[in-house]
Amino acid sequence: MAMAPPVNANANANDNANDNANADQKVQQYENFINEVLKRDLQKVFEQRDAVYEKISQYLQLKNTIQSLQEAGSQQLKTDVDLGCNFFVQAEVEDASRIFVAVGYGFFVEMNHDEALRFIDKKTSQLTAFTDQLTKDSAKIKANIRMVLEGLRELQGLTDQPESRRRDVF
Repeated sequence: MAMAPPVNANANANDNANDNANADQKVQQYENFINEVLKRDLQKVFEQRDAVYEKISQYLQLKNTIQSLQEAGSQQLKTDVDLGCNFFVQAEVEDASRIFVAVGYGFFVEMNHDEALRFIDKKTSQLTAFTDQLTKDSAKIKANIRMVLEGLRELQGLTDQPESRRRDVF
């Protein structure tokens, strides 16, 4: 006795094809979100943090120079000055007891050594706090990327590989 196929077999096949197409479309949307939004945001945060680290480095270099001047007790200073595009000339400063310090937004303030050291300490602590916040922001973005990747695994029906199958890169 032969059984007749169910009447809605074609409907089930069409539903499965639609479900697969919808899942593929969602996977594509998640991948685009990761690549176009989250990774770009993460790159911007890293670039900001690197720029802040560069500023901190410059302030610490100025602090070391000021401390060297104080230890030497000399008011004269010989230094190289960047004219732009890495063209340097030697300069001789006859009175280095007062210096101009970049305070931000293109402004410079004339300070004595003690004032400059106090300013540098405050500025570097502010910049360090800002880098800490940027590091937290990058961790949040990384967590969001991981969450979206987990969602992709669920959509695609993948499971995590066992620990024995994973290898460390380094």
